[in-house]
Amino acid sequence: MDLAMAAEELKTVVNRLRRAQGQIGGVINMIEEGRPCEEVVTQLAAASRALDKAGFAIIATGLQHCLTDADMAAPQEREQLRARLEKLFLSLA
Repeated sequence: MDLAMAAEELKTVVNRLRRAQGQIGGVINMIEEGRPCEEVVTQLAAASRALDKAGFAIIATGLQHCLTDADMAAPQEREQLRARLEKLFLSLA
């Protein structure tokens, strides 16, 4: 799937990534300020969850497009598509 084709669908993902970018900047500032470990780890975990959710949303959007394309694909192409999607899911696991 070409991400440019799904740009409108991925607007919320881009917004989520921008928030995560801000959270990561906040974590860096917290470390530099010597904030308590518990606070830093809490914010780092929140940023990590935001990145995971963004990744899953991208995969879900791609899956939606791929399933549409798979209906028209030959069996060998469907297997290649399945393998690519499996690899993407495992990359976020």
